[in-house]
Amino acid sequence: MNLRSRLPDVGTTIFSVMSQLALDHGAINLSQGFPDFALDPALLEHVNDAMRQGHNQYAPMPGLLALREAIAGKLALGQQVTVDPVSEITITAGATQALFTALAVGLHAGDQALVLDPSYDSYAPAITALGAEPVRIKLAPPTFALDWQQIEDAITPRTRVIIINNPGNPSTRVWSRVDRAALAQLAERYDLLVIADEVYEHLVYDGAQHSSVLAEPALRARSIAVYSFGKTFHATGWKIGYMVAPPAITAELRKLHQFLVFSVHTPAQFGLAAHLHDASHWQNLAAEYQARRDHLATGLSAAGFDLLPCAGTYFQLASYTRIRPDLDELAFAKWLTTEFGVASIPLSPFYGDGANHQLVRFCFAKRPETLDAAIARLAPLAQAR
Repeated sequence: MNLRSRLPDVGTTIFSVMSQLALDHGAINLSQGFPDFALDPALLEHVNDAMRQGHNQYAPMPGLLALREAIAGKLALGQQVTVDPVSEITITAGATQALFTALAVGLHAGDQALVLDPSYDSYAPAITALGAEPVRIKLAPPTFALDWQQIEDAITPRTRVIIINNPGNPSTRVWSRVDRAALAQLAERYDLLVIADEVYEHLVYDGAQHSSVLAEPALRARSIAVYSFGKTFHATGWKIGYMVAPPAITAELRKLHQFLVFSVHTPAQFGLAAHLHDASHWQNLAAEYQARRDHLATGLSAAGFDLLPCAGTYFQLASYTRIRPDLDELAFAKWLTTEFGVASIPLSPFYGDGANHQLVRFCFAKRPETLDAAIARLAPLAQAR
């Protein structure tokens, strides 16, 4: 049968490649972004209680109302915004499904979407699969500063969407209120739908605050904000997220959502609704992860890496130019995995043109003993230079 691929140029993701290489060589996997520590026992008990109580059938299509109400309370406390849980919040099968649904609402065949590189690897393929065109705008390390004139120059009559990631993976950049205001002006001027991937909302460090699109009135009216409980509660395998948008946009999101997945795991929704009643479960995340960031940073620096600022997420970008400047990023990541037993992710796959900056990304969402073991394995690099 002759099938016409929607993604003819897409192969195995770099995450799968590096995770498999780590497995093959017994390496410590700091490449893929998942925690290796246990979930809060209270959350597990809430979910188990829901299953025992018989909450095992379909949830309502938009999501359990109790969970949406708990999310609205969380947004009011964390972002000082009022969101209607009935008409503005939809529970999704993870953030990736939410992002695809949001893009499908905003794009039709022939449209264009602005993507700020380095960008998470699902954005451009989703845009392409919808028959639209990703227009990729390169942000340069070490700061990945936003050049608003460059962004505006990329807009054409076919541009319908801009997708942003704040805090950024893999850049770790955190948007300021000035950035947010500039985005609002640009989106209004060109009538753009803003899709904001805010899954690392709670992982912002050094006293900074997350600046959500929901807190900017001009953006609120034209934005879809996407979140992930997997990132917040260390449960990436549960694949439960949510999207927040004005009622008219939410109505369009739900038209697609009901035919993509209809609803998501019911007992987990009950469990999350109960768990959210204690705000400390998410309010303390930044301090916990900042300690892990600093611990890994000390070890990477001692091994000879030069570190880029990590303002958010649970990733650290590191330059290896003083270690193996002769290698491109993928070659270095493979060399580090096979020779030193620590897996990382090259930055180049996050750029549309595969730009090489001699940077790799390490995940520090790990137990202290995992980080200690990785640091010990990398320590000989300092002598190998």
